[in-house]
Amino acid sequence: MGWIFLLALALIVFAALWRFARLEGAGLQLVGAAMLIALAGYAWQGRPNLAGSPTRAAEQREVPENAFSAMRHDMLGRFDNADAWLTMADTYLRAGDTEGAAQLIGAALKAHPDNATLWIGYGNALVLHAGGLMTPAAELAFRRAAALAPRHPAPSFFYGLSLAQGGRLDEAEAIWRRLLATAPPGARWRGQVEEQLMLLERARAIVAQQRAQAQAR
Repeated sequence: MGWIFLLALALIVFAALWRFARLEGAGLQLVGAAMLIALAGYAWQGRPNLAGSPTRAAEQREVPENAFSAMRHDMLGRFDNADAWLTMADTYLRAGDTEGAAQLIGAALKAHPDNATLWIGYGNALVLHAGGLMTPAAELAFRRAAALAPRHPAPSFFYGLSLAQGGRLDEAEAIWRRLLATAPPGARWRGQVEEQLMLLERARAIVAQQRAQAQAR
């Protein structure tokens, strides 16, 4: 069936060129030769008996909101220049493009190198891009944020959060307990630190339970 359709199409094209393009002599021979070459190529590589196999367009994987994106407004606010950049970076992170998010924040830091909030966001994006591991570059970003805002709890808090997400629970706990020890009594962010310490203890309990179950088998 494929051959019949192809030959019929070739004849229609050839007749149309002869009738409307007024090709004669050498021009008509050239068109005929080109069609014969096309038919020969189809005979060599064409496989009309194969079933069609349409492919779907690649689907983007939606990623849940990360802890930094969910908590940064409570700790850092939302009214500075950094918030606009980090909000744009969040769209990359939700789409699973951690590299794009890190590159976007890196570009923002070139224009605002002294913005501690951007350095925290950059460290978070680098950790996410590394699959939850605290890389030297991410460590440097958090340290830079702490140097720029030594009296603000956010650099230490989110540094501890990234450590905890990477499984370094003891280090995260030590950082958060130091924060609580130096926090003013009425600090609004005390509750966030206490909540993270409580979640950390729950995580430890779950791990201990899983180990006990594994040993009992």
